[in-house]
This record gives sequence, C-alpha cells and structure tokens, in this order.
Amino acid sequence: MTHSKILFYSCLLFIGGIFLYSLNIKLESRELKKYFDKKIVLTGIIIEEPDQGEKTTKLTVQPTNSQEKILIIKWHYPEYKYGDKLEITGLIQEPQPFEGFNYKDYLAKDGIFGVMYQPKIELLEKNRADSLKSTLINIKNKLTDSLNRIMPTPQSAFLEALIFGQESNISDEWKEKLNLTGTRHIAAVSGMNITILTLLISDFLLFLGFWKKQALYSSIVLIFFYILMIGAPISAIRAGIMATFFLAAQYLGRSSNGLKAVVLAATIMLLFNPLLLTKDIGFQLSFSAIIGLVFLQSKLCSVFGIIPDSFQLRYNLSSTLAAQIFALPILIYNFGQISLLSPITNILILPFLTIITILGFISMVAAVFWQGLGQFLSWPAWMMLTYLIKIVDWFSNFSWATLSFHNVSWIFLPASYLIISFIIWRLQEKQKLKFLKY
Repeated sequence: MTHSKILFYSCLLFIGGIFLYSLNIKLESRELKKYFDKKIVLTGIIIEEPDQGEKTTKLTVQPTNSQEKILIIKWHYPEYKYGDKLEITGLIQEPQPFEGFNYKDYLAKDGIFGVMYQPKIELLEKNRADSLKSTLINIKNKLTDSLNRIMPTPQSAFLEALIFGQESNISDEWKEKLNLTGTRHIAAVSGMNITILTLLISDFLLFLGFWKKQALYSSIVLIFFYILMIGAPISAIRAGIMATFFLAAQYLGRSSNGLKAVVLAATIMLLFNPLLLTKDIGFQLSFSAIIGLVFLQSKLCSVFGIIPDSFQLRYNLSSTLAAQIFALPILIYNFGQISLLSPITNILILPFLTIITILGFISMVAAVFWQGLGQFLSWPAWMMLTYLIKIVDWFSNFSWATLSFHNVSWIFLPASYLIISFIIWRLQEKQKLKFLKY
C-alpha cells in the first residue's frame, strides 16, 4: 500500500470518527446522576497519582461499588497518595462547561462523571490499590527525592519535568518562558512526547549495538515501565500502544507498515470510544506525531544534511521536528499560541534531551544508594540543563516572536493538514523528478 493510499484511509478514519461523533454518541452517567447536587458520604480509593496544580490538588477516586469515577478538587494539604482509601463528605456535581470548553465530555472520556469541590476527607486506609503501580510510583518518588538532594533548582525542576512530566516544581515564570519559546513540550507527558521518547529509546539502543529485535523488545518494556512509573495516565497508555504498534511494524518492514498498524490501533480505540477523536488531545497528538514521522522525517533528514549524524543527532532532530510539525495545528487550535522562535530553540536544545534524560536518570539512581556518587555523576547533566535554561531564558526575551490566536475555527484543522499534505506531495514529486533525471 502506497503512502498516498494510507493518507487516504487515514482521512477516511478521521471523517468516519466525525460522523460517529455527529450521531451524538456521548458517555452519560448512569450511577452517579441520581446524586448530583446532593450532599453525600462515600468511600473510595485514589486510583491515579494526585495531580498537584499551582493552588489545588486533583484526586481521581473510584467509589466503592461503582464503575464511575469522581474527581476531587481540594487544597494541597492534607496530602493523600495513590492507593489511599478515603471517606468523602460533600456535594457531588455534574461537570459544567466553562469558557466554551465541554468539561463534562472531557472528563467522561476517561470515565469521570462527577466532581466534588473541597469536600471533607477522612483517611481510612493506605495502600489499597494496585501493588505494581504503587511500587513504581514509590520508586519514582524516591528518585525525585534523591534528585532534589543532588541538584539545585531550577535544574532539578527541569530534569524532573523532562523525565517524569511533573511540572509542579517549575515556577510560573519559567512555564511562561517555555511557552514563549515553544519548548513547553519538554516539561509535559503528552501523546506526542511519548511517541518521540519511544523512538529515541529505540534509536539509542540500536546505537549501543543492540540487534533490531532486541532493541524492539527492550524499547517496548522500557516505555511501558516508564508509563507505569509516571502514574500511567490514560493519554500516555494510548500513546504507548500506538508507538508500540509503530515500532513493531517498522521491525517487520517499511515505515508505511508502521502507519497501517497505527491506523488499525486508532480505529479500534475510536470504535470503543469515539469521544477520543475530539476530546482527547493526547490521542490526537500521538496519532499526528506518528504520521509526521512516516511522511516527513526522511525529508527533514535530507534538509539537515549539514548537521553531523554523530550520536544520531540529525536523525533524532528530524524525527522530533517532524512529529512537532504535524502536531502544530492541533496545538494552535487547542492552546491558541505559537512561537516563531520554536524551530530555532528546538534545534538548539533537542540534541541534548536524550543524553540529559539518560545521565540524569543514572545520577538519580546512584544517589538513592550513595549521594556523593549521584552528585558526581549529575555534573554533566547539570551543565547541559544549565545550557538549556540559558537558551530558554535568552529567547524568551523576544516576546514579539509569539503569535496568539483567538477563537480558532475548526476549519483551521483540515485546512492546515491539507496544506501540509500538499507540501509533502510536492516534495515527493520533486524527489521522483530528481530520480528520473539521474
């Protein structure tokens, strides 16, 4: 099957998903709706790692004898952990839209149908959830504690975000600088980032001398271990599944096989939950990122011919930018902002991200057993993080290079991808002409 046919079937998948959604397929509460706007007392277990924001913490709770989840929004203290069993007293509400955003459907796609704000909470028991996931989260917490002992801020905060997608220790000032420079993606676990990380792990293992089959299996194991350790958010699991399909198909043949496998995975996911297409940005980003890898990565590799391929710098850079280019329309549509300096800043920092991640992780593990050794091993990662921070800080001063968009129409998405598809088609035609002339 040619790339053009694959793109055609991908468009059919997209249109079919819109058709299913237009049938008003929604996930409605069946168990909790009878309690909406009533004060109730319930018991439940925290089934996701608490999400700490700037002012509040969000807890995803699975009530006893119910399949529907509830989102608890509370102040930071007292703190609760994954697996804690709680007694919760408060007013349960149906999620309401705000600023034109359908918050109800956004939560419903993950099985969350009720919200409670600042309820009274009593801890009943600890460690009542999945033991494997709980163990991995505890390992992650030990690693982050060791990181904070061996590395100062803001470097430690950036490394924690880079490895675990945990932004809570990055100040609002630095978050804004990352937004201005188009580098916020390095500090968040998204579908696009999981896809890129999976590819980088596979390439790094091949660079170390692993056989292709060994690199494939090792990459799959490592990426799902990583997903579990960061709390196994649903968006990351979906991205991991699609990235795994992509790697497995690449192992069996051409990159086009990878796209066919990902289209199949996406089709199955949409059949089970059509809301993913319009409500799950992580699903959209991971799918578009893989399409970018298939159609654009090799062409960017040729464009960046001047960049040496030592340590696979050119390959990793072209892969990351290909994924970002295809994800860009979705990011603009959902967040309404784009940095004109993003290509420059990403070219300057992307080659270092893989080695920073690896060296930083090694130093954290070493510090768990011997703080002095961990601190010694962290110096290279600290130096590269300092460079990264300087780049972000310097380029963030050019605020004029950030474009903001308001009330972006849905027409922007198909129009953008039609333009990108046309550009790729023209590049392919030029390559054919060069081949025939040769």
